[in-house]
Amino acid sequence: MGQTLSALCSNMPATHPHLPNGLPRPVQLQTQSFRANRPSIAGPDTPEPPYPILLEGVVQHGFGRGSKDLGCPTANLPDESLPDMVAAVKPGVYYGYAQVLPLEGQKSRLRPEDHQVWPMVMSLGWNPFYKNERMTAEIHVMHEFSDDFYGYNMRALVLGYIRPELDYTSREALIEDIEIDKKVALASLVRPGYKYTSDPFFSNHDKA
Repeated sequence: MGQTLSALCSNMPATHPHLPNGLPRPVQLQTQSFRANRPSIAGPDTPEPPYPILLEGVVQHGFGRGSKDLGCPTANLPDESLPDMVAAVKPGVYYGYAQVLPLEGQKSRLRPEDHQVWPMVMSLGWNPFYKNERMTAEIHVMHEFSDDFYGYNMRALVLGYIRPELDYTSREALIEDIEIDKKVALASLVRPGYKYTSDPFFSNHDKA
């Protein structure tokens, strides 16, 4: 998928070893001013460039705090899957669809329905509340899986932007906004222009 994230970062200042395209870390917005009037739907009635953005990679272990701290389990994609998106958009929260599939020759522990295409929300950035030192892509698939899927392949189709990263002052505010993000994603995806679950990018996987 082109350059790796490490290659994109190779010419950056030593003080910012993980920032894409040599740009400084973006100024984080404070929560109160942005959260006062959040829209219930994000984006136009049909996806506009640069969307859709296609991502694919093997799910990796992340920081382990999505489920533990936030009640929102997330899947981390490897750096190699991110350059196309990093080059096209800014850090923030996005929505679309995702599919979890076993690798070729891998016997799946999951149920057949776990391999279907499901709505997702995605955080791309540094997660300023936790002071991350590197950019990550964390995807929450809005489906109750029967087991974890570390080491499985994930395909994600990003269709729109919800909001920027925010400089949260409390975990409670972050959790509240995550729940709003999910509602905004679902409301945005039910529009006729966002019917992408049968997109050729996804697999017609019918066996666990």
